[in-house]
Amino acid sequence: MSPFDTEAGDELHRRSPQRTVHRYDPLTSRQCRREPERQPWTPRNGDGEGGELAQLTGGDSSLLRRINSAVTLHALRGGDALTLTQLVGDTGLSRPTVEGVVEGLIESGLVVEVVPDNDPKRADSARQRGRPARHFRFRAEAGHLLGIEIGTHGARAVMSDLTGRVLSSYARPIDESTGATERLALVRATVAELLRRTGVSRDTLWAVGVGTPGVVDAEGVVRLGTALPGWTGLELGARLRRSFRCPVLVENDANLAAIGEHWRGAAVGMGDVVFVLAGLSPGAGSLINGRLHRGFGGAAGEIGSLHLLGRESNPAQLLSAPSKPIDPLDEAAVARVLRLAEQGDQVALDVRDRFLTRLVRDVAALVLAIDPEIVVVGGWAAGLDGMLEPLRAQLVRFCLRPPEVRLSALGDDVIAVGALRLALEHAEEQLFSVDQGERTPGVG
Repeated sequence: MSPFDTEAGDELHRRSPQRTVHRYDPLTSRQCRREPERQPWTPRNGDGEGGELAQLTGGDSSLLRRINSAVTLHALRGGDALTLTQLVGDTGLSRPTVEGVVEGLIESGLVVEVVPDNDPKRADSARQRGRPARHFRFRAEAGHLLGIEIGTHGARAVMSDLTGRVLSSYARPIDESTGATERLALVRATVAELLRRTGVSRDTLWAVGVGTPGVVDAEGVVRLGTALPGWTGLELGARLRRSFRCPVLVENDANLAAIGEHWRGAAVGMGDVVFVLAGLSPGAGSLINGRLHRGFGGAAGEIGSLHLLGRESNPAQLLSAPSKPIDPLDEAAVARVLRLAEQGDQVALDVRDRFLTRLVRDVAALVLAIDPEIVVVGGWAAGLDGMLEPLRAQLVRFCLRPPEVRLSALGDDVIAVGALRLALEHAEEQLFSVDQGERTPGVG
């Protein structure tokens, strides 16, 4: 399915956090500020002018042109080159209207005329008809999108074209003790290196999605973030927007992981999804009917705090041998414990069982509340695949209807891919908006 399908775009919009965004209209090149509530529309008459649509526009010809432009872009979204005749059939607009819209889209850089391939059948047909038909396609390369993960031990950036097709990615390690200012500098350096390697100009970026640990509000402020030094209270969105001329959207990492798996991972086609970032302090993101559930203050899914209701006051003790506690941020040490458990080490097995007991309790609480179709398990800890069967068995014991349990299909890229999907949803808003507004900075 193309990411520009109306149904797919509406589905992501339903699950995305409600935040104020700037929409881009490729014809007027102006921007306005509004809540991103899109209503589906369809041309109702043959020539695209008059009738029910004219009543909706109140005679506003500029609005009508923008609507026709959006209809035509929808028709071209699949990537295949289409003729004017095909566009007329797909849009329900008149041929003169389509010709005018296409010329405008060519001028804006969103559509390009292409030469048909050397298909003998097509060539024979063209000779019989005389003048060959003109073919047009959507220029997915007209702009670019970024998805960024800011993690405890590193930063990762993924770049795509305007259809969400991934073009390249780059990751760099970051020491866990790195402060906020230096960490953000390294994140910027990660993006700069990706742009350098791909030869892409920063000015062609339409939107940037960012995933981070912690509770994040709609303005991109980290209200609570204990995993990274100096993160609580950080105005992350505002700090990062200084480096870009396009919108920067910030979201919790587990929420984006759920979106990523639903888009291109283990949960494709499933409406009710829980993604668990399994770590010493696990977090979770949830989709209900395909829509992201953030909670009133963005703190939904913080299952790592459930230990406060029980006896375990220190999560670090769960994956520690009696004589040597593991630092909560020492992911390498946790990975070694899980590898030893896979090899049959008895002490490591005991440690893993303690971790599994807590993970099952945390996940079961969310499963009982949401009743998801699937639980996708991911995160940084190696050896998670060896924990799936015990997790499935324990959920059968504790849950009224145990869900399907799968390992993340996107692995280390899951948060960055979810962030990319967030950026793509904003690009769809820009592409298909019919509202007047100024040009979004950074749009090529």
